[in-house]
Amino acid sequence: MECLIGIQGPDFVLVASDSASGRSIIRMKDDQDKMFKLSSKLLMLVTGEAGDTVQFAEYIEKNIQLYKMRNGYELTPHAAANFTRRNLADSLRSSSAYQVNMLIAGFDDASGPALYFMDWLASLQKVPFGAHGYGSFFSLSIMDRYYKPDLSRAEARELLQKCIDEVQRRFLVRLPDFFVRIVDKDGIHDVSIPNKS
Repeated sequence: MECLIGIQGPDFVLVASDSASGRSIIRMKDDQDKMFKLSSKLLMLVTGEAGDTVQFAEYIEKNIQLYKMRNGYELTPHAAANFTRRNLADSLRSSSAYQVNMLIAGFDDASGPALYFMDWLASLQKVPFGAHGYGSFFSLSIMDRYYKPDLSRAEARELLQKCIDEVQRRFLVRLPDFFVRIVDKDGIHDVSIPNKS
């Protein structure tokens, strides 16, 4: 019952994740942050089984930080996405596979913004926009219709708001709120959007 959304602009990536945490028919909490900061300009949004998401995301987060300490520089979004894909693919071939889906958003000074879509089968694709969870059934068609590569930050926020409004309006289960962040050349920043639920 989760929803992750990502939109790449010419010099930023705007991402959102719902804040609900539940199991079966029970809602456990309404303030679960599903975004993990991998580095100063790299963010991973994770959805899936509750234990798997935290364990896998923290493992990737700590290993990317270890890489920076050992080498003196951070991984690019492309390198971090491929490192993550390799670890997920290795776990898939073990007896304890992680059931996680991800969006990886980042900014590299040389190549600019990047958004990567990865599912629990470790398939990785660089995309201009993406979504995971049940909210993707409602938001992907909206982004497909209104997305353009050169959209401004205001247009990206408006597009994201359309997606969130549609999920709140059409989805059988009410998602309480969304965390929204933007990744750009200056790092990761929180963004506020109005809650219309």
